Amino acid sequence: MTSPSALISDARKAAACGNLLESTVANIESFLGGQSDPVALESVRELLDTANWAELNDRFFRTLAFGTGGLRGRSIGRTVTHAERGTPLPNGRPEFPCTGTNALNDFNMARATRGLVEYVLEWWGSRAGRPAVVIAHDTRHFSREFAMLCAQVASDLGCEVHLFESARSTPELSFAVRQLRAQAGIVLTASHNPPHDNGFKCYFEDGAQVVEPHASGIIARVNALTSDRYAPLPPTQRGTVHSIGSELDRAYMDRLATLVLDPDRARPASDLRIVFSPIHGTGGVIVPPMLERLGFSFTTVESQEIPDGRFPTVKSPNPENAEALSLALALAEVERADLVLATDPDCDRMGAAIRNSRGDMQLLTGNQIGSLLAYYRTRKLFEQGVLTDANRHRAVLIKTFVTTDLQKAIADHLGVRCVETLTGFKYIGEKLTKYEHALPPEARQDYVTRSEAETRSLRLAHSIFYICGGEESYGYSGADFVRDKDGNGAVVMFAEIAGWAKGRGMTLDQVLDEIYTSCGFHWEKNAALTFEGAEGSAKIRHLAASYAATPPKVADGTAVSSFRDFAREDIQDSEGDLVPKESMLMVDLADGRRFAVRPSGTEPKIKYYLFGRRIPTAGQALAAAELVRAKSEVPAALDALWAWLQEDAHIRLG
Repeated sequence: MTSPSALISDARKAAACGNLLESTVANIESFLGGQSDPVALESVRELLDTANWAELNDRFFRTLAFGTGGLRGRSIGRTVTHAERGTPLPNGRPEFPCTGTNALNDFNMARATRGLVEYVLEWWGSRAGRPAVVIAHDTRHFSREFAMLCAQVASDLGCEVHLFESARSTPELSFAVRQLRAQAGIVLTASHNPPHDNGFKCYFEDGAQVVEPHASGIIARVNALTSDRYAPLPPTQRGTVHSIGSELDRAYMDRLATLVLDPDRARPASDLRIVFSPIHGTGGVIVPPMLERLGFSFTTVESQEIPDGRFPTVKSPNPENAEALSLALALAEVERADLVLATDPDCDRMGAAIRNSRGDMQLLTGNQIGSLLAYYRTRKLFEQGVLTDANRHRAVLIKTFVTTDLQKAIADHLGVRCVETLTGFKYIGEKLTKYEHALPPEARQDYVTRSEAETRSLRLAHSIFYICGGEESYGYSGADFVRDKDGNGAVVMFAEIAGWAKGRGMTLDQVLDEIYTSCGFHWEKNAALTFEGAEGSAKIRHLAASYAATPPKVADGTAVSSFRDFAREDIQDSEGDLVPKESMLMVDLADGRRFAVRPSGTEPKIKYYLFGRRIPTAGQALAAAELVRAKSEVPAALDALWAWLQEDAHIRLG
């Protein structure tokens, strides 16, 4: 077997010739020190022998950093070594994950779990018993193996572990953390990333992804670890791994059913037809039985019901893309369905297409879906007398800064508040935890076990009632029993809206026009520049630094009227809470357009969010002819702005 010292020597020679980065060699040395895994050793040897410098640099130029969202990276390399391929598996997956410090593999999974558990144990302190961790995983390559490894590490180090028996969605993990009174949660997923990726996301006892002060503590713990090796506790001090499944499914579905605000009117038309696809992911566990329980008529895309980490029927398992919905759209034409709904692999996002007033299937944007949810649910709660003039000040919609301003306009029009957060549902989860903690101590007792009606009454009487919220990136929620975006819940809520609209004799695009008429036409364009690997990472950092140092004064021929630098300025939200620092620049133009720029925290991209609008004169509705013109002129103005931004980025990169 190849010795680590020989590999390190060859890597140093390659660096001396300019083939490998110094950081690559340093990480190879650290990784191989004491390494005995033959797959790791033989993989590095093959890449050195074949002079595959680009692959080595991508795998080792850094140690995958644990951020506020956890870890995300490749579990399958661009080049799969002979040792990694191992024994061929039925789905074509390599037998072993990608070797490297900048990859999702046993090395980084063990580091992440150990760091999280060490923090939780310190936070738990001298309390009796053991802290508990809930672990779930999606259908991606290596997800089950990673989940079992995380369970072993956590139990070896003294935690009780609740491990889902098979693939489950991210929102059910969030629900389970609260339901089981656990102190932390882990879900193995890379959301809608390509098949070669996987990830590690961690949650705290409130069921939300970690935020400060816990985030910094966990990050510091994980990133200080340079080895995946650890010493298990004596057997009597270790925790137990408990298998969970159907009992949590039933409890979760019972709460999902409460998202339907008006069960009798949600399905007035018996011919409402839905096509659903889980796109080979975890949505197939909960959504079909949930739709059946609620009495909706639906058909599933049979070929996409099969859990498969290759996602073989789509180019990308991202339900915001038309291509990912192509099979569902084709089935909708055969079935003459009114609605297509699809969820991503870990079922925290939902995409939708509707049959519009012309009889065609129309893909909705994430902003449109969220706006329909906000409009219908706020309006319905007022109609039902749940919201009144006396308590409307306690009701909020929550959205991110880069989500459409139409939702702010809806809140203003219907007389409730709108709160904005940074991108990332963890910040919406943080708000929900804040609202729970604002309840009197006696009201917080057994909060998790109280019914939805009880908690809603408590929040309306003593704190803040969350109507619904979401992100432009197809993530939504409608209650606080889940503290993350919830594709299962989104399907339930949107199916109700479709039934309500059909009962009014309307299509959902007509409902959107109803909203535009009263609240103004808002349109958005989301785009990104992708830069992969070590070189790409440097370009993203350069662009972000350039925007911060020299923000534009003119964009697409229009003067910049204002800008906000979220990394440098102290910015408060509408509730007076200080917004955490983040690398994001928000730029307003004199003609009413605006755009935001931020590096992605989970993908090798720098993201751009463009906004345009045509609003009516105060106190008036937008005229029909003006709405028609706006639907043409506003998107065209954003296309022009995007063309300018691409050219400007090219100039900034030199």
